[in-house]
Amino acid sequence: MTDFLQLIPSAEGAPALLIGGEAVPATEYEDVTDPATGAVVAAQPLAGNAEVDRAVRAAGAAATTWAGLPGRRRGAVLLRWAQLLRENSEALARLATAEMGKPLGESRGEVERAASEIEYAAGEAARMTGQTIPGDLPEALVVTERIPLGIIAAITPWNFPIVSPVRKIAPALAAGDTVVVKPAEEAPFSALAVVGLLEEAGCIPGAVNVVCGAGPMVGAALVEHPGVDGISFTGSTSVGRRIAETAARRLAPVQLELGGKNAAYVHSAVDLGRVADEIVAAAMQCTGQRCTAISRVVVENDLADELVAALAARVDALTVGPGTDPGTNVGPLVSMRQQHTVVDHVQRGLAGGAIRASAERPVPPDGPYVAPVVLDHVTPDMAVATEEIFGPVLSVLRVEGLDEAIAVVNGTEYGLAASVFSTDMDVALRFMRGVGSGMVHVNHGTASEPHVPFGGVAGSGMGAFSIGDTAKEFFTRLRVGYLRAPAPA
Repeated sequence: MTDFLQLIPSAEGAPALLIGGEAVPATEYEDVTDPATGAVVAAQPLAGNAEVDRAVRAAGAAATTWAGLPGRRRGAVLLRWAQLLRENSEALARLATAEMGKPLGESRGEVERAASEIEYAAGEAARMTGQTIPGDLPEALVVTERIPLGIIAAITPWNFPIVSPVRKIAPALAAGDTVVVKPAEEAPFSALAVVGLLEEAGCIPGAVNVVCGAGPMVGAALVEHPGVDGISFTGSTSVGRRIAETAARRLAPVQLELGGKNAAYVHSAVDLGRVADEIVAAAMQCTGQRCTAISRVVVENDLADELVAALAARVDALTVGPGTDPGTNVGPLVSMRQQHTVVDHVQRGLAGGAIRASAERPVPPDGPYVAPVVLDHVTPDMAVATEEIFGPVLSVLRVEGLDEAIAVVNGTEYGLAASVFSTDMDVALRFMRGVGSGMVHVNHGTASEPHVPFGGVAGSGMGAFSIGDTAKEFFTRLRVGYLRAPAPA
């Protein structure tokens, strides 16, 4: 058996669902394949309505016990979980790369990022504080306290199969919630593995459960389940809208992390080469399959030729291949369907008048590979300038001045992340305050940090930002207490 498969909980010799602290066999299975090779990684267990209901009930049965633990006790479990992720880092990284194809070095970094986010959440467990508020009566006191929201449905994507479940599970557990996780069907095993390690860390049975399967069936069943108190979803904007509509009918709160069409505005620079380094790194990580990937470069006309040449040179130097090859910079896309989507966007951009600045070059023939592309002379009305491609494609739009740049950056439905590169901090601040993005990076790419709020606006997000001290705004609710001493006898 491949070493990383030993991390996956199993029953009757096959991967199993995790419900109530038990490995639960499924009646149906579906193969998960390595996008780099087409080889079967393993057969994932598929949940049905009965398993979803069983998982929600298990989370409910564990809720009172888990919420009743002191925050520091919950935090100690999370700290041990982070330690176990690091102890199993190599196996987890190889599992993530096998499932979705990213370079092994990126998967190793993902494990470390997940452990860091868990450590932050562990500290928050003891900081679920409220307020004291002066009342109108001298003998009275008003207090607020944060209490667990309840049972959380965590629906996660395939592009970060380790970080995405962790980003929902860790703050939920810190707040005293219990969780049912539905990982993406393209990459379910990383979620099963990290939750298995969580149980090894001492989490009580049923506090976190994992049900696998297709979103339209398993995800929909979770969103519609009357026992689920809140839904945290990361994925496409179109699916996020449907989840919000369904949840609104029963007044269930949602936390949505959705798509992006993130832009880097290049106003001025001491060294355009370093700017190109930052942009390419932010654009090509995870083969561009990242919600915060830079996919548009908005550049001043007088800098455009030099910057485009620098971007193209760096993109052309990237090695495309299987994620397990040590020299690979850009791995396969997650599926042939995604490859077709990316190629179609590039072809439509070229047909619409964009010019390919990067070289056309061969890629491995067997697999969903696409060589990174830089498209120059893109106009704001083109689909490559407005639609999320989720692939290794950079569109360059040329502008004259800050006002035009802000208008172009704001010319999509998305509002997740943006970058500005400028030697003039006044320009940078005006850009930061003028763009409709949840996160703005000045003079660096769109890399976030594990203790800082993360989220977007408009078509990129809804609800409280994740990570950082804002996470508790979703995973807890406020209770107000009016305290008054009893009247004397």
